[in-house]
Amino acid sequence: MKLVQCWDDGVTTDARLVDVLRRHGAQATFNLNAGLHEAERRLSWVYRGSEVWRLGWNEMKAVYDGFTIANHSLTHPHLDQLPPGAARDEISRGRERLQQFFGQSVVGFVYPFGTYNDAVVAAVREAGHVYGRTTDPIERSFPPADPMTLHPSCHFLAPDFWQRHEQARSQGVFHFWGHSYEMTTEAMWAAFEDTLARLGADPQASWCTVAELFDPPTPVPQEG
Repeated sequence: MKLVQCWDDGVTTDARLVDVLRRHGAQATFNLNAGLHEAERRLSWVYRGSEVWRLGWNEMKAVYDGFTIANHSLTHPHLDQLPPGAARDEISRGRERLQQFFGQSVVGFVYPFGTYNDAVVAAVREAGHVYGRTTDPIERSFPPADPMTLHPSCHFLAPDFWQRHEQARSQGVFHFWGHSYEMTTEAMWAAFEDTLARLGADPQASWCTVAELFDPPTPVPQEG
């Protein structure tokens, strides 16, 4: 089974998260809003009494070194509430700026707030993305009917996380998502480390990125 995880919003707790991921040899995709980052980190909001700081451009290459970057739109609006032209601009400019900064192809997209409509889905496809991830967990999430509406298996804090994990075995892919700022206590960080250790201990499972789920298979040379 392939293990897939992605994390949204480009916040400073991602720096701690990537250290944890590296210790466990776990791959991940980080979904960023290029228009919301400034030269240096800044306070953005408060979540359950904890300050949430967005990373600065001056530190993001080091934080995300070795990980995959995906587009979360330019400024994180409800895309389905924008005029079509404005939505297309949010999507295409977000991708372009991330590709220019990180020097890697950005093929993934994540819908801000999980909201989208047919026009938004079409714009994500037209901008050159390979997939568009939603926030809608469904029992059968892979393979998707349309890669532009890729549904994850569950949120990383879902109460039925391990049940979803077992259900995903029949599909061959277990895909969870979240925000690192949601881990507000040391106990939550320790629990997440335990989760990674348990997932990684499965001899029939291996980590991959979301984009790798959609890579075309390498042709097998024919004999003769």
